[in-house]
Amino acid sequence: MSAADIKAAEPEVSAPQANPGGGPAPSPSRRSRWTNGPLLPYLLIAPAVVALASVFVWPLIKTVIMSFQDVGRRELWTGDAAEWVGFEQFTNILGDGEFYDVLWRTVLFMVVCVVTTMAVGLFLAHSMQRMSKPFRLLLTGALIAAWSLPLLVATSIFRWFADSDYGVANMVLTEYLGLDFQGHNWWLDPKQGFLMIGAVVVWGAVPFVAITLYAALTQVPAELEEAAALDGAGRLGIFRYVTWPVIKPVFQMVATLSVIWDFNVFGQVFLMRGNKPEPEYNLLGLYSYEKAFESNSFSQGAAIALITVLLLSGVAVYYLRQLLKIGEVE
Repeated sequence: MSAADIKAAEPEVSAPQANPGGGPAPSPSRRSRWTNGPLLPYLLIAPAVVALASVFVWPLIKTVIMSFQDVGRRELWTGDAAEWVGFEQFTNILGDGEFYDVLWRTVLFMVVCVVTTMAVGLFLAHSMQRMSKPFRLLLTGALIAAWSLPLLVATSIFRWFADSDYGVANMVLTEYLGLDFQGHNWWLDPKQGFLMIGAVVVWGAVPFVAITLYAALTQVPAELEEAAALDGAGRLGIFRYVTWPVIKPVFQMVATLSVIWDFNVFGQVFLMRGNKPEPEYNLLGLYSYEKAFESNSFSQGAAIALITVLLLSGVAVYYLRQLLKIGEVE
């Protein structure tokens, strides 16, 4: 082979491009590292992380600090340094019998609302699966309309339902069921009052649960249900052994969210009782609000809020584990 042939066979090496700013030009790998490398997802979510941190993380830190201080109206408005009292606020709260009454009431209210919401939502999801398309679209539209209704409007409607003089509930029970509810006041007995408040909570939560569970039911293979029916399984057996294993992760996720939401109910009680709830209607959120803004003990209110966060932390961890499991399955 001649020298000319060897020279022709060698690959051409382009000369390094000059950098207009002086110095060597950046390598392509260094540029792609920021544009399409592993750092790009973190750069894209950085603004959202900063916004969430400023809205949630800093108030949480401030709440923790305040719960170990004695912050009153003077310290809040003047900005004076508050006295550090350590765990005094927590010991005062945990040593108060009223706190445990409120906690028990909150847990009971949450359990009733969550169970009712999940039962009604699952029933509606099954009904939507068996409806014709026009009726299913009509029901879906009604659920979305109810879900999007502002809380103030919803509570106003249910206050009208429970009105002692012109309420729909009293009229239906008296005229159509033959019961003596003429002029009945639902708020004298806290059990009956919470029945109306729970109706608002369930009515606002059912649309999300029903639509989410219906979406999960559409993922159940129809051939498996048909095969189970041919094998002699009834409706309960088909649901237990075929449908439930498929929708169980979604059901657990929605139920966990319902627990968190219903444990923190505030607006429904506050608005249904005309912005001045009686002590018998106090839940943990209202109890914290009352201590902070009516008793001017902002540190006690912060301590109660922090205890609520700690109580729900286990539920939040369980919710995150369910999300991870769903991600692994997908």
